Amino acid sequence: MKILLRRNVRKLGQIGDVVEVRDGYARNYLIPCGLATVPSEGNIKAIEREKLAYLAEQARLRQELETQANILDGKEFTITVRANEEGHLYGSVGPAQIAQAVGQKGIMLDVENIVLDEPIRKLDKYEVVVAFDEGIQATITLWVVPPREADSEYTDVEAEDAPDAGDADSGESEPEAKAQLDEQS
Repeated sequence: MKILLRRNVRKLGQIGDVVEVRDGYARNYLIPCGLATVPSEGNIKAIEREKLAYLAEQARLRQELETQANILDGKEFTITVRANEEGHLYGSVGPAQIAQAVGQKGIMLDVENIVLDEPIRKLDKYEVVVAFDEGIQATITLWVVPPREADSEYTDVEAEDAPDAGDADSGESEPEAKAQLDEQS
């Protein structure tokens, strides 16, 4: 049976193509799902108009993806995970964790876009490819570090900025104040 494709169908054809398929595939799947129609003069003209609109939309989406790839290309991200002394992770870092780390910086990614041959299982610096579409990709640098490295910087800044709670009240240190509270109760 010859049909006219209304949408791109993987392994079959592009929008506007007239293809030969089995009758059952056309009647039970392609036509009811709106992916194809019977090729007539009116349908061919209508599909040509739809094809032009579809191609314009695809060009706009491709431009957006290229812009997002240019923004993302070369950026560095850090993921903090627990690991043993030898640098082997307890678990692994996969595309979902990478997408979440990128999302925390305000750049939204689909998990399917992240290309990893295998999950990350060691502490190190990795170059990760983000493939948006055919021919559109970006490479990001991913640092996988243990929590103590990330927390030590935070605690140093916190200790400098935060006023000492013991000095504000009575001049006693925190352990001495806790000991006095324990004696009173």
